[in-house]
Amino acid sequence: MTANQPGQRARQDRKRRREHYTRLTQPLVRDAGVLRPASWEEAMSRAAEGFRRNTEQHGPNAFGMFSCARSTNELNYLAQKFTRAVIGTNNVDSCNRTCHAPSVAGLAHAFGSGGGTSSYQEIEDTDVIVLWGSNAREAHPIFFQHVLRGMRNGARLFVVDPRRTSTAQFAERHLPLNVGTDIPLAYGIAREIIHAGLANRTFIERGTENHAAYAAAAEPWTLARTEEVTGVPAELIRELAHVYARADRAQLCWTLGITEHHNGTDNVLSLINLGLLTGHVGRHGAGLNPLRGQNNVQGGGDMGAIPNRMPGFQDILDPAVREKFGLAYGRAIQPRYGWNLTQMLDHIERGDMTTCYIIGENPVQSEADCQHTVKRLSNLDHLVVQDIFLTKTAQLADVVLPASAAWCETDGTFTNSERRVQRVRKALNPPPGARDDIAILCDMARRLGHDWRYTPEQAWDEMRSLAPNHAGISWARLEHGGIQWPCFSEDTLEPSYLHARLWEEDPERRGRPAPFTVLEHRPPVDELTDEFPLRLTTGRRLDSYNTGVQSGGFDSPRRRGETLDLHPVDAEALGVAEGEEVRISSRRGSIVAPVRLDSGLSPGLAFMTFHFPDEVDVNAITIEATCPIAGTAEYKASAIRVERLDPVPAV
Repeated sequence: MTANQPGQRARQDRKRRREHYTRLTQPLVRDAGVLRPASWEEAMSRAAEGFRRNTEQHGPNAFGMFSCARSTNELNYLAQKFTRAVIGTNNVDSCNRTCHAPSVAGLAHAFGSGGGTSSYQEIEDTDVIVLWGSNAREAHPIFFQHVLRGMRNGARLFVVDPRRTSTAQFAERHLPLNVGTDIPLAYGIAREIIHAGLANRTFIERGTENHAAYAAAAEPWTLARTEEVTGVPAELIRELAHVYARADRAQLCWTLGITEHHNGTDNVLSLINLGLLTGHVGRHGAGLNPLRGQNNVQGGGDMGAIPNRMPGFQDILDPAVREKFGLAYGRAIQPRYGWNLTQMLDHIERGDMTTCYIIGENPVQSEADCQHTVKRLSNLDHLVVQDIFLTKTAQLADVVLPASAAWCETDGTFTNSERRVQRVRKALNPPPGARDDIAILCDMARRLGHDWRYTPEQAWDEMRSLAPNHAGISWARLEHGGIQWPCFSEDTLEPSYLHARLWEEDPERRGRPAPFTVLEHRPPVDELTDEFPLRLTTGRRLDSYNTGVQSGGFDSPRRRGETLDLHPVDAEALGVAEGEEVRISSRRGSIVAPVRLDSGLSPGLAFMTFHFPDEVDVNAITIEATCPIAGTAEYKASAIRVERLDPVPAV
């Protein structure tokens, strides 16, 4: 195979995608197993009747809502309200489950809320930046501009990542840990800080609890043992420990390299422990920050489109919270957590959940072990998908509803990784035949007996009347720029950083201490063996977006299509050349992709993205092992083998 053949195939694949992913402009309904065009009246009637039939026969918990992290706060607020007030269940979730649910769980456990603790400006004002499991230059390019400004202002950058990514190339030091050894590395750093006398005793005594147990758990992780397990040289571990602990202000930031593991929440907690140990939280320029991937994944959680929190991260198990929302919604809120996305898929397989409403999500191509997801969704009695394209998920639906694209075809707000709420304004009308997401949802609610008539501003005002964190963020104030939550009053703004209370001398003002968490190292579930000797990790590239639905059909000078990235040593051992197509197999299936050589990988480590599932469905081979706390799958650690394809016989 010549080197340019993969490029030719990629161009052909993009042409097919452009033809396939044209905007939906007419509803579709399924008859005799085939989707056919329908009127809006017929499609909405069928959709509502299916929801009514299933909840009447099986109860409200037979319903599940997948809300959209790319849609506005207002749509997400109404999606969770529809689930709880119209249907009567807490089974609502979004792609937050796929990426940063462990961040929300870990931060909420430690501090009571699931948002990052700092602003982007503070990245520019800090002394040390640690990017852990984050290729921010490609996955979060806007945030990375703040990192570069911080470096120009004198900040030292350390990158902890199994790959020498384009981000790591900017760093003063790169710590190339073995996949799945984040907890041992964090323990090794912590032990060195403690033994060097660099722990922040003032903050530990004032703002934390359980330090003694944590220090005891870190004690076995000497520099030598940590190097042996993680693969990171002891001198690099020691240097990062001293630089991070001695800094006046330091920012520790992470992304999916931390969260997309079977123990993702524990990984997050291991980093929070380091922040607590050094007092790098609750002050300007010092913080703990998950970098969100999609434009409103933070806002979706803030709005309550998650199964265990009402808007503003208010706990459903709190009777006062349920009473407040029950009175406002005219229906009692279930006194139990709903099922998250992962659990909903399990209950679909068991037959406990029989109907789903999926708005703007594509789980068939975003979930691990995707063929299993197809089988599960095919088991539903009634599936309604509301989207802008006929995705692989929409192709399984009983009813497809063509919606507007929230980023330019509607009014509303988004919330970014620094908790900043910003207005978005309608710039374009949706194509004829498509309808606004909120208008569709209100119509559905009316057909099920609830007289909903919301504008985006009305939805926002209702939400902030119930969520103290957002009470002061009025529509009028947002005309003048974004505002970070918490914002309790329309007359004031809070500091850009969270949890300053933990530094208070007065225990009453300080409130609940942040706990250190004792953690156990558990290696990846998918074990390396002679049959599957390579470790595959996945991630993003700058030129593409998620499952490629919105970006794959458009040419980019950087885009080369999907590849299997291998270290040159591994490629030589396998006898494969760059550009040659190979078969990649895991315990779940096989795919075919061309090889790309990358000396930034360690021998034994391979890399792929999930951007081109129509051509190379990487999630056909990833493992569905999930974090028991957050439900996020272990996309970062599959065991694979790579084989040359049989040569094509000469004609």
